[in-house]
Amino acid sequence: MTSGALIESFADFARSKNIDRPTMIAILEEVFRTMIRKKYGTDENFDVIINAESGDLEMWRTREIVDDNSEDIWDYDKIPLAEARKIQDDFEVGEQVAEEVKLEDFGRRVVQTARQTLIQKIKDLEKELLYQKYKDQVGDLITAEVYQLLKHEIILVDGENNELSLPRTEQIPKDRYRKGETVKAVIHRAEMNNGTPKIILSRTSPVFLERLFETEIPEIYDGLISIRKIVREPGERAKVAVESYDDRIDPVGACVGMKGSRIHSIVRELGNENIDVINYTDNLELLISRALSPAKISTMNIDRDNRRVAVFLKPDQVSLAIGKGGQNIKLAGRLVDLELDVFRENEGPEDDEDVDLNEFSDEIDEWIIDELRRVGLDTAKSVLALSKEELVRRSDLEEDTIEEILDILRHEFE
Repeated sequence: MTSGALIESFADFARSKNIDRPTMIAILEEVFRTMIRKKYGTDENFDVIINAESGDLEMWRTREIVDDNSEDIWDYDKIPLAEARKIQDDFEVGEQVAEEVKLEDFGRRVVQTARQTLIQKIKDLEKELLYQKYKDQVGDLITAEVYQLLKHEIILVDGENNELSLPRTEQIPKDRYRKGETVKAVIHRAEMNNGTPKIILSRTSPVFLERLFETEIPEIYDGLISIRKIVREPGERAKVAVESYDDRIDPVGACVGMKGSRIHSIVRELGNENIDVINYTDNLELLISRALSPAKISTMNIDRDNRRVAVFLKPDQVSLAIGKGGQNIKLAGRLVDLELDVFRENEGPEDDEDVDLNEFSDEIDEWIIDELRRVGLDTAKSVLALSKEELVRRSDLEEDTIEEILDILRHEFE
């Protein structure tokens, strides 16, 4: 293979990978210098000149002429006078000899190895460029096409046919995809595993919801409204605290839009995820009240040292505060970064439709009832309003014990 054919084939391959000319020439020179070092032991006295457009390659070896009896004749940058005069018969000691080295001098096998090395270096560079590109775009919204459906992930391709991964853990539970569909997601992270880049996307990240808000609500994109915090149970419920920098703009109204017109497309994109938009405030009590919406709080006691809040509500507001499966109180607690304990406000006669936990003292140990009361649960329905997982999280009770309690309480209302 001639130098022109080698460089031309490499240049075509590099251009197909969108590698710029200076980078391409730098890779070519590095590979040729590696060949020189293997053959001559050093490349310090060699010049490599490459013209990637014409395919021309010149390699020149420069040495100083020394006397045939000199001790320096074995130095890499020296040449005996007798050898120099074989190149040109009028050379003298002390002059410089520039000798051209041909690609063919390295042998066919070395040239073929160089070609493979060039291609591999471009592939490695392409991987590095892909990694750097997406590393700099972490947090950005992207639309990609479904390429392959696997058990634990979906492989998507971007506009340049780069493969991206949407793991099952980063998908909204209600998401269902078919090959060829387009998917919106946020670039979650970029990893390098054994020299191969892996770009992870996410649809469950709060950042994904934030980017959707920026896309659909001009005031957020323009910086007139700021998103202070987002907490989510992907596909189920989310709470978004927003703040306006312009007193004339209602941040909640601007985000929701007329008759929910603005937020509707976001809800649809998230598989009908219920989104509560909350007006952020530095007043902690007011923020907690808004976070627990739609429930109406009667009073609250904030223990800042232990980061807990005891919230007291009327009986008909308790289930609203807790929400389906405890979602509302859990998200509200994460939004304000405090542990919220809901208590039922005493109102004289007990609710006829509910039963005080003390009524079950013959079936449930007193210490268990005390533990439930400690976390704000003093009636059967207030316990049944929470999922088993939420009861385990909030109390010090074992899962088996909670299952027995739930069976007893459910039986009461059957």
